[in-house]
Amino acid sequence: MSDKKDPQEAVRLDKWLWAARFYKTRSLSRQMIEGGKVEYNGSRAKPSKTVEIGAKVRLLQGNSRREVIIKEISDIRGPASVAVNLYEETAQSIEQRQKEGELRKMAALVAPHPENRPNKKERRALLLLKQRNYE
Repeated sequence: MSDKKDPQEAVRLDKWLWAARFYKTRSLSRQMIEGGKVEYNGSRAKPSKTVEIGAKVRLLQGNSRREVIIKEISDIRGPASVAVNLYEETAQSIEQRQKEGELRKMAALVAPHPENRPNKKERRALLLLKQRNYE
């Protein structure tokens, strides 16, 4: 049995996303598809959608959106070095992810980061301040 299936063999979208290592489990990939986080050729798809070579898949992975083109079809989850060969990310997607990463880094620099955790007295003061602002 080989790692890669023939293009004629049917592989479900949720199984391909799992095999390509976009999501850790098949059930997670299924939830993402059903939740509308994955588009197949520009439209929402069902988890049972049969994938084809050359199709565009747009998905949400973590905080970033990715757009990939299916190069190979497989329903076996192998090592990451093999999974990378199943798809090709578009240049626009790579550029957009890099921009989003830079924006996240810039936002982290602006956000306040205390050097250490507040002690019990400081935590109580913060809670009291939050309660007053809430009321």
